[in-house]
Amino acid sequence: MDFRGILGFQYGIVQAPLGPDISGPELVAAVANAGGLGLLRAPDWESPDFVRGLIRKTRALTDKTFGVGVILAFPHEQNLKAILDEKVAVVQVYWGECSKDLVDQVHSAGVKIIPQVGSVEEASKAVDAGVDAIIVQGREAGGHVIGQEGLISILPRVVDIVGNEDIPVIAAGGISDSRGYVAALALGARGVCLGTRFVATEESRAHPTYKRKLVELEATDYTNIFGRARWPGAPQRVLQTPFYDDWKSLPANENESNQPVIGRSTINGLDVDIRRFAGTVPNETTKGDIESMAMYAGQGVGLIKEILPAGEVVRRLVEGAQHLIQTHFSSFVHKD
Repeated sequence: MDFRGILGFQYGIVQAPLGPDISGPELVAAVANAGGLGLLRAPDWESPDFVRGLIRKTRALTDKTFGVGVILAFPHEQNLKAILDEKVAVVQVYWGECSKDLVDQVHSAGVKIIPQVGSVEEASKAVDAGVDAIIVQGREAGGHVIGQEGLISILPRVVDIVGNEDIPVIAAGGISDSRGYVAALALGARGVCLGTRFVATEESRAHPTYKRKLVELEATDYTNIFGRARWPGAPQRVLQTPFYDDWKSLPANENESNQPVIGRSTINGLDVDIRRFAGTVPNETTKGDIESMAMYAGQGVGLIKEILPAGEVVRRLVEGAQHLIQTHFSSFVHKD
């Protein structure tokens, strides 16, 4: 089992692109400086100049390579062109078809492409398209969840599909500590992608109340009450806050479009109103009724006990994995 790098990065640890703008330059640079792969999140609308600014701000904070996540379900062509023009190391794509044409476009710019998938079928298409790695997301994941299977069942099947191809498989969904990291390695992954654990870091742009709730609360639920109008058919896993418990049975015909405004945020340079049941998590600029906003979290949230520097998260994952493998599992290896 190899806890070391993928795609030229020192360690097989990926910080998920946390939306809408939670993983900013400070978080991504901190992860990159610690030896992991940090991912910015492109806006959900065309804003190529803003994307260039994010990339350049990140480069001012690290001399290591990093990447950008793009949601294919939203307008993204101009953003993608800006990303490729800036020659970032990796483009991560999600929620849409990772076609051969898209892969060729990214590769022609000298950039690697990693889709996040939620099914064996999606993984198989990604392999055929010639991607550089695959993130496999289990249903345990926080935020918008594309698949229906648990990570422990889907991950080894995707590893089997990849077979002898040199395409690292990266596990995502409910992983918060080194035990989850080693479990993923045992199932055939060559790396892990963490979202919730990196939201709860000092460098994350999440609102302090959101970070505090990640430490205080342990239960999550898989739901679709948030963001039905803006992103239909995109269920999500959220913290079971008191607000969520009060509204989790929201009738199917209701959505955020006719709800009252409960707050305001600056998101990727734009000032936006946040309506009740919007799928917008509170960031550090958000004002208003923070506790009534969506707070995405994966099932591993119960393992998060403190807000840490992102570099410390990476260090603990790596050193913890080394310790587990060397001390707990070496006895399984028979030596003649």
